[in-house]
Amino acid sequence: MFTLTNVPANGVVAIAVGLNFARETYMPHHILCNPLSFHISPTKKGVGKHVTSRIKAGLSFASMFISGEREAVFLKDSALELYSVGSVQLRVIEKDKGQGMRWKDRKKLPFLSVPYAGIDDRSNSIMEELLYWFWLLFLSLLVLVLVLKVVGLLWWRPKRIEEHFSKQGIKGPPYRFFIGNVKELVGLMLKASSQPMPLSHNILPRVLSFYHHWKKIYGATFLVWFGPTARLTVSDPDLIREIFSSLKSEFYEKNESHPLVRQLEGDGLLSLKGEKWAHHRKIITPTFHMENLKLLIPLMGKSVVEMLDKWSEMADSGEVEMEVSDRFQTLTEDIITRTAFGSSYEDGKAIFRLQAQQMVLAAEAFRKVFIPGYRFFPTKKNRNSWKLEKEIKKSLVKLIYRRKQNSCDEMLDGYPKDLLGIMIRAGGSKEIPRGLNSQSSSSTITVDDIIEECKSFFFAGKQTTANLMTWTTVLLAMHPQWQELAREEVLRVCGARDIPTKDDVAKLKTLSMILHESLRLYPPAIATIRRAKADVELGSYMIPRGTELLIPILAVHHDPVLWGHDATEFNPARFSEGVARAAKHPMAYIPFGLGARTCIGQNLAILQAKLAIAIILQRFSFRLAPSYRHAPTVLMLLYPQYGAPITFRRLSDPITPQDHGS
Repeated sequence: MFTLTNVPANGVVAIAVGLNFARETYMPHHILCNPLSFHISPTKKGVGKHVTSRIKAGLSFASMFISGEREAVFLKDSALELYSVGSVQLRVIEKDKGQGMRWKDRKKLPFLSVPYAGIDDRSNSIMEELLYWFWLLFLSLLVLVLVLKVVGLLWWRPKRIEEHFSKQGIKGPPYRFFIGNVKELVGLMLKASSQPMPLSHNILPRVLSFYHHWKKIYGATFLVWFGPTARLTVSDPDLIREIFSSLKSEFYEKNESHPLVRQLEGDGLLSLKGEKWAHHRKIITPTFHMENLKLLIPLMGKSVVEMLDKWSEMADSGEVEMEVSDRFQTLTEDIITRTAFGSSYEDGKAIFRLQAQQMVLAAEAFRKVFIPGYRFFPTKKNRNSWKLEKEIKKSLVKLIYRRKQNSCDEMLDGYPKDLLGIMIRAGGSKEIPRGLNSQSSSSTITVDDIIEECKSFFFAGKQTTANLMTWTTVLLAMHPQWQELAREEVLRVCGARDIPTKDDVAKLKTLSMILHESLRLYPPAIATIRRAKADVELGSYMIPRGTELLIPILAVHHDPVLWGHDATEFNPARFSEGVARAAKHPMAYIPFGLGARTCIGQNLAILQAKLAIAIILQRFSFRLAPSYRHAPTVLMLLYPQYGAPITFRRLSDPITPQDHGS
């Protein structure tokens, strides 16, 4: 045992540094220190010569910090070993002699000395050291397991999948750790969208640039990596039919939308799965039966006429330039609001106006989707989006309660007249849970469900229909011969000023062909994704569980093998014998998807577009504005990157009403 007394405050640290020279001999040891004393309890019996030499070396080093002396003075008597370091002394009491020294004898010494502590201190030191090494080993193993798991997920598993498909003859761009092919994907996309394209409908190289690029290298079926997630491109119509067929559909599920997309589209039919999706689909489907939708034609026609009257007032010289993509979004918003809310139109319009603001904010955030966690940053726009989300929910809840109280006034032949009424009735009970977090079973629709379905209906219905109207108008402006053919049909069937009736709409065959060709060349959704829920056989390929299947709808629609040498040309005549015979394969035309999850609102979208284009053709001729730049691009849906400015000219000599039907 060593004891130092009367050590200056700055000396304690210096001596501790010096005595570290002796640690190899003492280890393990226990050190206690304060400004007046310094104790070291060794674990070895006695203090051997090798220990002494270490102490001397350590004290010599410490002396330079205390008094500037280079060496410690070493003295020895029968019971003590005394070291002097400047004004500080260290006395070593050997165990055999110091243990037997009486306390009163120790008190006579010039400073206090405490004997060697013995076996207890040694056991405690050993236990502390064992515990230290145990925790170090445990943490090391934990880190090792996590590292192996991350490496397995981000490297070994992707390489195994890559090898699995390679053995089946499926290649693709090589996987890169963690990022997959994202760097190349973004580079191809940015390069393709950096400038407008010529007035051509061969938009695949621009819109699906990665598919167009890698198809030339690896063939139509290849493997591409979105981060560590494998996506297999499937453009063979036979394989597409197999994926969506009722026999195999149970092996595939809809891919999870990005959280920002889900914020826009709501947690309704677009994203629901399983029994809840099936139940909601069954309840909502009657709203979209064509016979029910035709009842909306007078209201739809009224909205279109009001919009065109404003255009006519603006056409002082007979012509007016309009950016139609924005105008058509406003129009479809008005029609969809009437379909969803009926007599609660004004309240619904205010709610959808809030959602439209939220869509703008979310779309801007979606552009920064490659910044991890950006949607959680409390930026000004994100805070506004969160505020709008709360306001939308609050307003919808109030509207639902008001409609619940006045449900008897909203019936037509004992059945609700609009989507909101149908869903409220499907709630089953007269009391709707007040909490927004109420739990629901698959047999009921809660307030939360109604809110999400309204959001889904607004997002999908508004964007899809507005895009269809926009691209159809652009195509007719680019191809005046087809515009004239469609106008002749509309004037012949509907007259010059009469709003088409539900019977008239059904007779507009040429316009139907034009709309289908528009959906073929410019489908709203350019691709769809399904995920394999289990290891499954697809054609001659074995697909591992978790693999995503990317169906490039646009590529299928533009495939010359399926559509002929004029696949990228505007030719509505290809649909003259109906959709089923337009291509060489019935699965070659899938603008609204396939199977059980076919878009529920496709009838409404086509009806709105057909009616709006027909009334426009009655009143205006139109062409591309000089400022138009052809640049189809994708931000969730296909839209014109620089807008769609169209020049409209009032028809000066409309056919008179008596010519109707000639």
